[in-house]
Amino acid sequence: MAPATHAEEEVEMPEDEVQRLYEALKRLQEPRGYYLNADSATTTEILRGLLKNRARYGYMSCPCRLASGEHERDKDIICPCVYREADVGEYGRCYCGLYVSRDWLEGRIPHVAVPERRPPEKTMPR
Repeated sequence: MAPATHAEEEVEMPEDEVQRLYEALKRLQEPRGYYLNADSATTTEILRGLLKNRARYGYMSCPCRLASGEHERDKDIICPCVYREADVGEYGRCYCGLYVSRDWLEGRIPHVAVPERRPPEKTMPR
């Protein structure tokens, strides 16, 4: 078996770092109307993924999408991604489910899957 590349290595994130990111995003995003998902397991996994991607690539790309490792190519999926506003506006949550609206959080709108808005050419390897 070949050794793992940097992007394939499992990167462990200390719980205090995950908690600091949670608190920072909550403080910054809630006043803008974007709430963190109340499902703590989901939210924690997404936050770990963001931190792992920051360690791998130098920026927090959405862990629910395949990053290329090229900042310019991935800038649309750096959290919060450019698709968040439209996703939360239409579905009450973003694609990965980290950010939700108050209506989604309080169960006033249905919890449905959000379709991928990222253009296919951005998701294809070069």
